Amino acid sequence: MKILFLGDVMGRAGRQAVSDGLPKLRAAWKLDFVVVNGENATSGMGLSAAHARAILEAGADCVTLGDHAFDQKDMLQFCEAEPRIIRPLNFSKSAPGKGARLFEARGGRKVLVCQALGQVFMKRPFDDPFSATEAVFRTHPLGGQASAVIVDFHCEATSEKMAMGHWCDGRASLVVGTHTHVPTADAMILRKGTAYLTDAGMCGDYDSVIGMQRDEPLRRFITGMPKERFSPALGEVTLSGVYIETDDKTGKATRIEMVRQGGRLPPAGPAPIA
Repeated sequence: MKILFLGDVMGRAGRQAVSDGLPKLRAAWKLDFVVVNGENATSGMGLSAAHARAILEAGADCVTLGDHAFDQKDMLQFCEAEPRIIRPLNFSKSAPGKGARLFEARGGRKVLVCQALGQVFMKRPFDDPFSATEAVFRTHPLGGQASAVIVDFHCEATSEKMAMGHWCDGRASLVVGTHTHVPTADAMILRKGTAYLTDAGMCGDYDSVIGMQRDEPLRRFITGMPKERFSPALGEVTLSGVYIETDDKTGKATRIEMVRQGGRLPPAGPAPIA
């Protein structure tokens, strides 16, 4: 199976780049399943129902969220009504929606997508992500009903993300980090067959401070004083993420490639795009 995961969509520019670029990637790379993290798609803070629909219409099979899952209040109801939205497993126990779900990919194959939030350096105390994912693996073993299992680990610390990769090794097809908006260069297949990338990066303007226009973050770093709200950068966007191929029988990864398309970063992906 050919699977694409795109990192955090950042603001209006990121949404437009996904709408314009994702259909081309689906066709050119003959993708079977696409996951997009929509955590920051609405003004850099959460995801609205309207913007979630736009990402799904662009070709995403599933949209994951993160620690800003419910910053946009209409997501509280929308994620209950729209099964293609996945919020974190270890968010509040009273949170609406699901943290893991089985989806149908092209050809009738099943893909399990789940998301967990890290604990290290995060602003709010979330439940243990390792035991949360363990419960998912027990009910959906890789290579059983699920031909592929994708884990989006949304957290700050690279060490915690690496630990999650090893925790899931052999039980997931892909473990990919989100949240920091900076793509890492460690795409690899772990010893037991799980594809891993510490952070997918963002679908946003990299001539910025993690996707925000530069002036206000710079002011706060230099003076310690806020003056204005952060605003998403609106320049040319790089679509960042990861591409994997899996064995349908075992669910394990056979190939992994970093993805960077457009914008300021050097291009990367499984094949050139015309």
